[in-house]
Amino acid sequence: MTQYDNKTHRLYAMTHSLYSGRARSYLIKHQIPFQELSTGHESFKSEVLPQGKLPTIPTLVTPEGEVIRDGAAIIEHFEAANGRPCRPVGARQQIISALFDVIGTDGLLRPAMHYRWNFPEDNLEFVRYHFLHSQRDTPQREEKTEAMMNRMRHAAMIFGVTDQSREVVEALYLECLSALDVHLSQYPYLLGWRPCVGDFGLLAPMYAHLGRDPHPALLMQQRAARVHRWVERMNRADQDVPEYFNAGTDFLSDDEVPDSLVAVLRVLAEDFVPETLAAAEAINTWLAENQPEPGSPAVGRLAQAPGSARFSLRGETIDALAQPHRFFLLQRVQDAYAALSANGKASVDTLLSDCGMTPVITASLSRRIVRSDNLEVWE
Repeated sequence: MTQYDNKTHRLYAMTHSLYSGRARSYLIKHQIPFQELSTGHESFKSEVLPQGKLPTIPTLVTPEGEVIRDGAAIIEHFEAANGRPCRPVGARQQIISALFDVIGTDGLLRPAMHYRWNFPEDNLEFVRYHFLHSQRDTPQREEKTEAMMNRMRHAAMIFGVTDQSREVVEALYLECLSALDVHLSQYPYLLGWRPCVGDFGLLAPMYAHLGRDPHPALLMQQRAARVHRWVERMNRADQDVPEYFNAGTDFLSDDEVPDSLVAVLRVLAEDFVPETLAAAEAINTWLAENQPEPGSPAVGRLAQAPGSARFSLRGETIDALAQPHRFFLLQRVQDAYAALSANGKASVDTLLSDCGMTPVITASLSRRIVRSDNLEVWE
């Protein structure tokens, strides 16, 4: 058995993995010692997978040997143990932080997949290198690499990117990039001078796919230099704000959510809200028809697929995979909202109305999803 430092966490991840970037950034920012390994290492299959249950990344092994699968669970593990340093106290900021976590990890998959897989003339060799070297060096390495890449190419279509929708997907992403660039001209992070949970969620697509792959990375550098700097900043242990003068150290005071961030959310709402409503309807129909047993997997390859959801986006019809994982994360937003005082709810209601995000508070599944033994399961 491989020996590891008993004070260092092991993060099984991949440089080019969307969800890995979220967990890695959290460890870096909180200066948590870790060693990163790919799933190609023998220890993943022999030591980690039996506890992790699914061969997904990121998966963390603590110095005590506890295995934690999934980026949301990894961040929650440290947040719960350390007084939730990345959760703002104010009602408005708390909801917005949790909402960006959902949007980043689930609501921006369309542009992330599109800009990785639909520009092979710029991206192919870069992406192939990373997929190849995440595999063990065996005679089947090339074959496994091609098979994995072909599955992921298909994901862009599964998430709703087609020849017909391509133009609107690109237009919305570029508008989002522009609005986020304006916001980051004032503050280095979403809610001020330190990252919230929403920063880590948003980083998931903005780092590995949109901030590193050659075609979208150049697009980001040329069109939104401040966003590219934020991507760099989220991968540094220090605050990394030399270009901001009179920088603060905390979230913005008085529970402020700047107008510049509201503008970002308005763009995101055009896509996120109709897809969320359509997905909730599709999954609830599937739940009524199939009645999965309590404790059965709701997310991942062990789960039954509820099918796709159809919605309209700027005159285009989009068919995208209806993903229960979106609602597992959205439950956190809705639970946080339910725990607010009447005044807190009223303040959040006004904010969400301004953002066009009001429906996210009530868009829910007829069954809750909970985590049990490293799996997201139906309650």
